[in-house]
Amino acid sequence: MSTTSSDYTSALLDGPWRHEFVPANGARFHVALSAPATDRTAGPAADRAADERPLVVLLHSFPQFWWAWRHQITALTTAGYRVAAMDLRGTGASDKPPIGYDAPTRTRDVAGVIRSLGADRAVVVGHGTGGSLAWAMATLQPAVTAGVAALSAPHPARLHTSSRRLLTPVALRQLAFYQLPTLPERALTTGDLVDRVLAEGAAAPFDDDVVETYRTVMRIPFAAHSAMESIRWAVRSTPRPDGRRYLAALRRPVAIPVLQVHGGRDGILRRELADADGAALARDFRFEVVDDAGYFLPEEAPGTVADLLIDWLRGVGR
Repeated sequence: MSTTSSDYTSALLDGPWRHEFVPANGARFHVALSAPATDRTAGPAADRAADERPLVVLLHSFPQFWWAWRHQITALTTAGYRVAAMDLRGTGASDKPPIGYDAPTRTRDVAGVIRSLGADRAVVVGHGTGGSLAWAMATLQPAVTAGVAALSAPHPARLHTSSRRLLTPVALRQLAFYQLPTLPERALTTGDLVDRVLAEGAAAPFDDDVVETYRTVMRIPFAAHSAMESIRWAVRSTPRPDGRRYLAALRRPVAIPVLQVHGGRDGILRRELADADGAALARDFRFEVVDDAGYFLPEEAPGTVADLLIDWLRGVGR
């Protein structure tokens, strides 16, 4: 296993998208952008329909980066949506400042990216830890959030208050390890932690080249520490005033449409508890289970996830 350090360009993988860097919330963020090709023969009615479709912003999980959404970028663009897959603060080709890994700051990052891309509002789709941020966007950044889709991501209030019941034993051991200083970062950059997290959450092994891509991008300087800091905040903030304020804000009713998707063979989260808070707080709530998939839904069930998103997005306006 290579332990050579990478640089941010290793996150700029080629494909049917373009890479841009946009300012938001005092930092610079990388997004992979894709938009439908203009069809000049379609006429004004088709143009109006395209204009009514919201921007779709995709947020990745740990230990991944924007590239986890590569299959859905193509599918959503083909369906007529403008798509932005974002590297969150501290990840991939985005800036890695020493502070700002709390959830409220990161929702301001996402809101700023939406505005920098010229949109008033967007549908925010997140997976795993990115799904928790998508949930938070609904109450902390309602002015820019038209809808929320959360994959492998129960409502964050559930995760904070019932983690011992919600997380599998494997996930609880991972979470405890992440609280240690230095060792998790070392395991991500020179050990096999990326491999283990992917293997323990998924229903079937990832291809070797995909795992190596995630290892390589995690070796970008400061990426591993930034990833750990965001997870540590989620655990350590719970008894503090900032954590209590965050959870209180999350308990507000969610008025926008919500889609929650869970893998039937998830190695991280228990299915039977995943939808409780979302169903209670969201007025327009849809819950789906992908029976044969694990935690990493965008990659384990790319077509099913794309189909679910496109079907749900038809009912979400700007």
